[in-house]
Amino acid sequence: MYSIDHDTLRLSVAPMMDWTDTHCRVFHRLLAPDARLYTEMVHAQAVIHGDRDRLLGFDTVEHPVAVQLGGSDPAHLAQAARIAQDWGYDEVNLNVGCPSDRVQAGRFGACLMKEPALVSDCVAAMIEAVGIPVTVKCRLGVDEQEDYDLFLAFIDTVAATGCNTFFVHARKAWLQGLSPKENREIPPLRYDWAYRLKRERPALTVAINGGITTTVQVHEHLQHSDGVMIGRAAYHEPYVLHEMQVALFGGEMRSRADLLRAWRPYVEAQLAKGVALKHLTRHVLGLFHAQTGGRAFRQILSEGAHKPGADWSLVEQALAATARELRPAA
Repeated sequence: MYSIDHDTLRLSVAPMMDWTDTHCRVFHRLLAPDARLYTEMVHAQAVIHGDRDRLLGFDTVEHPVAVQLGGSDPAHLAQAARIAQDWGYDEVNLNVGCPSDRVQAGRFGACLMKEPALVSDCVAAMIEAVGIPVTVKCRLGVDEQEDYDLFLAFIDTVAATGCNTFFVHARKAWLQGLSPKENREIPPLRYDWAYRLKRERPALTVAINGGITTTVQVHEHLQHSDGVMIGRAAYHEPYVLHEMQVALFGGEMRSRADLLRAWRPYVEAQLAKGVALKHLTRHVLGLFHAQTGGRAFRQILSEGAHKPGADWSLVEQALAATARELRPAA
């Protein structure tokens, strides 16, 4: 199995259900040319039996791009990993962190933190099946698990397969009583556990996820880990992702309007294929978050993108309204 170059993991965008589809990822690639991008989680069985064009399709500009798989059957995960490799993905990531009821009912996601031997079997099967890197995204534990040594034992069990890259959402999950949203906010963040893991297992690649919203935080975490994975901040305030890109990899800051207009050829190509504008522009509504004119930008796109025949001119209308609000009064 091939390892991932550390530099490509310094900044990545987390897999987010219903959000990080291919349209979103193409836009994120414009914002952060050096970030690693991840698909929404897709179940191994869906990959094997479902509509692969819809589930796995991506644009070549997205590289490096990884597919995140859900599941707990080693044979199914191995087969899905092979399919993903054949589709051209650069990495296969196993979800051991999602706490939703639906995921638990299928015996995958965060509940697998209680079954390190099974996770090990799954990862070993995937590694055997493909030549691209196999990685794991996990939590610190679930429910009453409050012992760092249990977390370390989980990591060691999985790492024994040859898996050497872990994305650690630095809080545990409650499998009962909290919604997925609450599980992203209520369990306390314990970055020190991820820092300690990297310190005690320096041969592993450890990237930190959870509550990271600023470049200052990114720089702090990179003093103690190999990378940061940005979640909802990259979606709700996408310009933050561009700021992180420039802070980590250099280059000139581009304006929000300039970045959005760079997306135009992709948008128009998708419109020509029959994709409705609303499926594209929903991913950029937060581009002017907390900026003068941001409300007008969001309102124009929200109200107009669903209408028949909506095209790029609506985006220009939204940008023009934003620019008018930014212009000082005469």
